[in-house]
Amino acid sequence: MNEPDAREPEGAREPDDAGDTDALPDDFVVPDDLSGLVAGTDEAPSVALVVTQVAAAEPLAAACALANVEIDAVPTEVGAVAVLRDPAAADAGVAAISQLLRQLPVVLLTRREGQISAMRWVGGAQDDKLPAGLVLSDAPAVLEDLLLGSADVGELPGVVTSVGMSRWKAMRALARGRRR
Repeated sequence: MNEPDAREPEGAREPDDAGDTDALPDDFVVPDDLSGLVAGTDEAPSVALVVTQVAAAEPLAAACALANVEIDAVPTEVGAVAVLRDPAAADAGVAAISQLLRQLPVVLLTRREGQISAMRWVGGAQDDKLPAGLVLSDAPAVLEDLLLGSADVGELPGVVTSVGMSRWKAMRALARGRRR
């Protein structure tokens, strides 16, 4: 065997006569930081949900109809969840919803390339990143089912859509919600 060259990574060796193919090329470099392998993806999210403190699905759908945000509002025991119809426009959608709800924080949950992320928004502005596992740990099961695609929003009970809701109907729904 040859004596190791100072340029070669430790453990690198040249193939021997027996056809050893485990040798590394001379220009093989191991990066110091492997985060570049998963970071920096610009793929649009495939699922985007906005978790709110709005008690019922109808007022959330009505508010979104007035703001021209296309969502399906799903009722849960912790508040209504807005399933954005266009996940690629998640930032614009959550900003509008967050602006509507003023000082109440909302959480945007997205799934992108198999990764789930969570971001808190307040008053139309991004606040801080949250650990997605922590957000989902005490969340209703329907939230995880929607994120993972194992539940179809159209088949869930009590879903109200903002799509096609007239301004008149939206205003009446908001007025009913205030009286309760």
